[in-house]
Amino acid sequence: MPTHVARGSLRVAECLSNFIEQRVLPGTGLEPTEFWQGFAELLKRFAPENRELRADRDRLQTQIDQWHDARRGQPIDAVEYERFLREIGYLVAEPAHFRITTQNVDPEIATLAGPQLVVPALNERFALNAANARWGSLYDALYGTDVLPGKARGPGYDAERGQQVIAYAKRFLNETVPLQSMRHEDVTQWSVQNGALVPALSDPAAFVGYTGPADQPTGLLFKHHGLHIQLVLDRKHSIGRQDLAGLADVVLEAALTTIVDLEDSIAAVDADDKVAAYSNWLGLMQGTLTASFEKGGKTLTRALEPDRDWLAPHGERFTLPGRSVLFLRNVGHLMSTSAVLLSDGSQAPEGIIDGVIGSLIALHDVTVRHANSRTRSIYIVKPKMHGPAEVAFSNRLFDAIEDLLKLARYTIKIGVMDEERRTSANLAACLFEVRNRIVFVNTGFLDRTGDEMHTSMRAGAMIRKNAMKQSDWIRAYEQRNVQIALAAGMSGRAQIGKGMWAAPDKMADMLTQKIAHPNAGATTAWVPSPTAATLHALHYHRVDVFARHPQLTTEPAAPLGALLTIPLAEKTDWNAAEIREELDNNAQGILGYVVRWIDQGIGCSKVPDIHDVGLMEDRATLRISSQHIANWLMHGICTAQDVEQAFERMAARVDAQNAADPNYRPMSPDVSNNLAFQAARALVFEGAAQPNGYTEPLLHAFREQLKRRAHH
Repeated sequence: MPTHVARGSLRVAECLSNFIEQRVLPGTGLEPTEFWQGFAELLKRFAPENRELRADRDRLQTQIDQWHDARRGQPIDAVEYERFLREIGYLVAEPAHFRITTQNVDPEIATLAGPQLVVPALNERFALNAANARWGSLYDALYGTDVLPGKARGPGYDAERGQQVIAYAKRFLNETVPLQSMRHEDVTQWSVQNGALVPALSDPAAFVGYTGPADQPTGLLFKHHGLHIQLVLDRKHSIGRQDLAGLADVVLEAALTTIVDLEDSIAAVDADDKVAAYSNWLGLMQGTLTASFEKGGKTLTRALEPDRDWLAPHGERFTLPGRSVLFLRNVGHLMSTSAVLLSDGSQAPEGIIDGVIGSLIALHDVTVRHANSRTRSIYIVKPKMHGPAEVAFSNRLFDAIEDLLKLARYTIKIGVMDEERRTSANLAACLFEVRNRIVFVNTGFLDRTGDEMHTSMRAGAMIRKNAMKQSDWIRAYEQRNVQIALAAGMSGRAQIGKGMWAAPDKMADMLTQKIAHPNAGATTAWVPSPTAATLHALHYHRVDVFARHPQLTTEPAAPLGALLTIPLAEKTDWNAAEIREELDNNAQGILGYVVRWIDQGIGCSKVPDIHDVGLMEDRATLRISSQHIANWLMHGICTAQDVEQAFERMAARVDAQNAADPNYRPMSPDVSNNLAFQAARALVFEGAAQPNGYTEPLLHAFREQLKRRAHH
């Protein structure tokens, strides 16, 4: 346990109190005594209500379990089931038609459509890479990925690969910003004459800026579907000198927004971890964050990119942001933290702590720099909320944080993750509760699937995991998220989001498939890397998302009944090989992620799956796999021995996959004494009893145990 110091009626971990008093409060206009007293009063008011909301989840789950137990073996009557969910308060009445009224939202969120990154707050280098991914080289993204056939041959520059890249980029330019009388391949010289680009674009208004002399510009700036495209012109550059017009690169405006994550993608189990994460958020808000690393035998230091200066066509100066607009994702309502102890000695709710401290840190941007939000807003994503009462709680909490920090009402904006069943079933009512501050609603297919399985754990055996994406409820879920958001007036005021592309090495597949997200009306969607953000930006040039919205509003929303369809297997007579395959697939994914979480404190990384394909894994994927095996165990599809054997087989497989990692500790030599292996087992064998099927309580307990062992 960390050393705690008294701060009003609270006991605060010394490392956290020092961080706040020495590094955060100076420059905010808030005095330490005033802040701590106000913080204590806020916790006294909201911590009991946080506990009551968690108890309400448990009450509803117990009633649902009992309903299914009473009908075991019978088909589910959809009408009776929906009536039951209304009677117990799981489903609430739809609000009357309303429109959100959120004000002072940055255009990157309200009126532009483009990629979004999610980055762990504990990794400085990744956080900087993500913040700087506002602009990305299309040449680099194409050269190093599988979008184009073959691979670059090295060492050094592969000219043949380079020509493939340039040809692709110029086809993109011909489609997106075509010229009046020629193709981009045929341009030999660019110039700006009397405010007009020569040669002229088919749409002259798409030319919005340049750098360098007008008669020999070093850069040209185009705008299409709200996003900028930059041509880098340099005849001395190794690439530019081979191009007729001196084109050295095509740079795309890419990750308009980034979520800095305190939740699913990090392993923060104590006050030291929390301070490290908050410290990186402070560096981002103050503009001071740097990261040094070794590359090619040299030490490189990364910092935040500056804004970009341009000349308008007639010579007026203007500036474009150099970085993503940053959200901060807080922890949900479930977890508490030893970083702050209440007057009765109990741990304070971690989500409340994140809300207060994250917003306090953001004062450095809101009141001083205005570099993240030019509208002086604070953007917080709230995950894992169950229904409108929990969303209303977050709204009142944000009111209280604004009062504590002396901010105008609705300075703190909320992003709602539509990733729990009770939220997606009551989405309009949830949005209504935050209609004055909502800036984002996003589907979270992975967590949503985990909650689907846990809520209906006792209804019967679930379909195989890979079949979930084709199930009725998921189609209804994804469609309703957009339709309900559009009906609430979110188009042009807030983001409507879609989930992650999980395979960072499969960019060709991403380019083929992820265009479905803007086509579906999503103004943003998650990507796993800055390179993926640059490539996903191509989709927003091909699809005018805001033009799609009026078309989509004429389509009926999927019915609630489809959303409530439980993905039960019609036939459960899988053979032994099929059952083994499913268990191995799940067990390998669980172990591959958990071993890094417990042993190394890595909350998100590219983990090889059972076929050695690298997938971005976080706690949401873990929740699905553990809940799926727990469900099959409960309904006799497999035995405990089957599961134990799968875990032991896959421990050896995961050990082999990580053999090159010098920090890796193998599990298979002694599984009974390996904490990571035991954590993975517990997630399954205790999975049905975990609150809402979440993995955090067990992961935290085992990680804390390992840290105590290391300390002693």
